[in-house]
Amino acid sequence: MSNGKIGLAVNPMSGRDVRRLAARATNMTHEAKRDIVARVAAGADAMGVTDIYITQEPFRISSMALENMGLNAKVHMVKHPLHNDASDTQRSMQLFLDAGCETFVSLGGDGTNRAIARSFPDIDLVPLSTGTNNVFPVLAEPTLAGMVAGLNATGRLPDAQTQGLKQRVKVLHVQAPSGEDVALIDAVLLRRDHVGNLLPYDADRIEKIFLSRAEPNSIGMSPIGGFLHPVYAQDDYGLLVTTDANAKPMLAPLSPGLFKQVHVGEVSQVAFDVAVTFAGPGVLALDGDRDIKLREHEVAQVVLRRDGPWVIDIEAAMRWAVAQGIMAPAP
Repeated sequence: MSNGKIGLAVNPMSGRDVRRLAARATNMTHEAKRDIVARVAAGADAMGVTDIYITQEPFRISSMALENMGLNAKVHMVKHPLHNDASDTQRSMQLFLDAGCETFVSLGGDGTNRAIARSFPDIDLVPLSTGTNNVFPVLAEPTLAGMVAGLNATGRLPDAQTQGLKQRVKVLHVQAPSGEDVALIDAVLLRRDHVGNLLPYDADRIEKIFLSRAEPNSIGMSPIGGFLHPVYAQDDYGLLVTTDANAKPMLAPLSPGLFKQVHVGEVSQVAFDVAVTFAGPGVLALDGDRDIKLREHEVAQVVLRRDGPWVIDIEAAMRWAVAQGIMAPAP
């Protein structure tokens, strides 16, 4: 990863969906995203990247953020027809790869990074959170995220894997009648719901949850399992949660500032490559997106594997770089 190039994958719509009308999530403005992009670029530029790739989009988030910064790195804009859906992220990523990028910074939520993981499992990624219910991307200072991406792109984190500075992420692989798909955090079977619904989940409609990460310090589906049996990014297994209307209720934050009673029946670990069956009728939601309709007698199979993108640990990478004398000359 030493060609000095990075790609900035910015989802202009992350953090702006209708769920903010039904919960208390922060509204991520375009101006706030421009500030994040500028700080990422400043950090990467300071570490000596030669080229920064951005994409054209209607709100000019990246282009306006970088146009007057006076960076040493060259800024390249890739262009493609826009469809205003996840395919835009995938097209941008492909063009970044075609240009030679191997290190990427994403601005988005679980859904944005799901779109990346669906097609690009072999990249090095620094995912920054700008979405709603985020478990996969991190909340970190963008300047440091840019610095770490820059160190990686310029080849100064050569032992990132062996030193524990990056880890390949877990991915839920879905095989449904409609085709194949992936999720990074959760696959959820909802009863009496519909494809495309953007409102927060009705807790009474949740029947089964397969989690790659069940983290008590998160919101959404992850803490439903995390409050009972925590599973973290480094654990080589997932968690299956089934609900039972007769079980004792548990209060969980399903969206920012929005708590609901969830009746959890059973919780069990699931090893890699063990198929979990989701049976219709219902909707199978992946990382919050209600994408798959299961009719009566239709089933989807979901298995967990560690074969997603490599995510760089920002804090660990910075500490390692300092310990190696990379960040400052020896006294």
